[in-house]
Amino acid sequence: MSTSSIFPFLISFLAMLIASEAIVPPDKTFKYINQGNFGEYSTEYLADYRVLDIYTSPFTLCFYNTTPNAFILGLRMGVRRSESLMRWVWDANRGNPVRENATLTFGSNGNLVLADVDGKVAWQTGTANKDVVGLNLLQNGNLVLYDKTGKFIWQSFDHPTDTLLVGQAIRARGPTKLVSRLSFTEPINGPYSFVMEQRHWVMYYQPKNSQNPIIYYKSFEFGNGKGTLANLVFYCEPEYGQNFAFELGFLFNMTNSPSSGTSILTRPKYNSTYSMLRVDMDGNLRIYTYDDNVDWGAWEVTYALFTSEDYYGRESLCKLPKKCGSLGICDDNQCVACPKPQGLLGWDRSCATPPLPPCQAGANSVDFYKVDSGVEHYSSSYNEGNGPMKLIECRTKCSQDCKCLGFFYREESSKCLLVPELGTLIKTSNSSHVGYIKKVRGG
Repeated sequence: MSTSSIFPFLISFLAMLIASEAIVPPDKTFKYINQGNFGEYSTEYLADYRVLDIYTSPFTLCFYNTTPNAFILGLRMGVRRSESLMRWVWDANRGNPVRENATLTFGSNGNLVLADVDGKVAWQTGTANKDVVGLNLLQNGNLVLYDKTGKFIWQSFDHPTDTLLVGQAIRARGPTKLVSRLSFTEPINGPYSFVMEQRHWVMYYQPKNSQNPIIYYKSFEFGNGKGTLANLVFYCEPEYGQNFAFELGFLFNMTNSPSSGTSILTRPKYNSTYSMLRVDMDGNLRIYTYDDNVDWGAWEVTYALFTSEDYYGRESLCKLPKKCGSLGICDDNQCVACPKPQGLLGWDRSCATPPLPPCQAGANSVDFYKVDSGVEHYSSSYNEGNGPMKLIECRTKCSQDCKCLGFFYREESSKCLLVPELGTLIKTSNSSHVGYIKKVRGG
């Protein structure tokens, strides 16, 4: 054989050898079909579920559904022996459910694929032919695909939904946020989000009537005044040793700066390694801690950002965008009044903004009624509005904007805040802070 013919042969042989080393061994491949009996224990969202053979206590991969024949591939946290609610901490195909007899396949090419019963791919890791040799569910709840050196080619920790587990992070280069679930029955993105921005983490509410989200909380500034946040890692550590309280909070690092450190959210008095931080469906940010050593009541809320309790660094429930539904005045953590054109009435869930004419009817078809003096929008702490401008200018701007449902005016600074949704209005002792709600002219 000539030298010229040997080299192509060797190159081809080496390529085949390398490729063969990257194939998932047959004993590590699998195919699960979404069929059979449902589990009998209680799970979050009153979900039915089917357990898969991928588990590491207290985490289990499952098919689950909250409405008939609409299944999510999700990660469950909790074990049967505790007889406690088991929670869903990660969703693969949120917003794109599959049906009975859908399949989850991990093939020799290293791709993890969720396909509906008709074969249509609903979700995949996108790791085909990328040197994956195995799949593992780690003790911290991280589902990983790894290569022959143990390097993670894909991990669920890089794709959070509404929850961070201990050791999981959000990063400037992605993922940068958590998004709430819409409701118990609808596993799709809700309106609330936790976002890492510049030198803060921020909570946003996305109104239906606007493309721009509304801020309702901003954390203290991180770092030494230089750089921006590179990452926030949800961590748990004993404060001074195993016999002391555990810290739950964020580890942070800054870009273009050596600054790093911790931000402690709470200190449970027991091992809280199995904790999860979640943007809940009501917009609150909570930490749930699981203690697998108890027989009942294994879950405890160890932190809530918005609370009726008087804790340093916590916020009033009145600052939750929908604490009082679509409209209501909140005082001392309670919804106390429904602002109507005829005055303040008793509040209940039926309190709502007045119906408005179609947008094309124009500014002359609308008017405003004043809310009792001393009221602010839930977002006013972080957005005073634009200005200075006169009250009549603020009113005109809202009149001409058919997406504006009301405005808030600060008389001492002449600042004007237009809002696309009203929601919770907060009672304040400052009588120069006034609100106006749009209504039909003459109504």
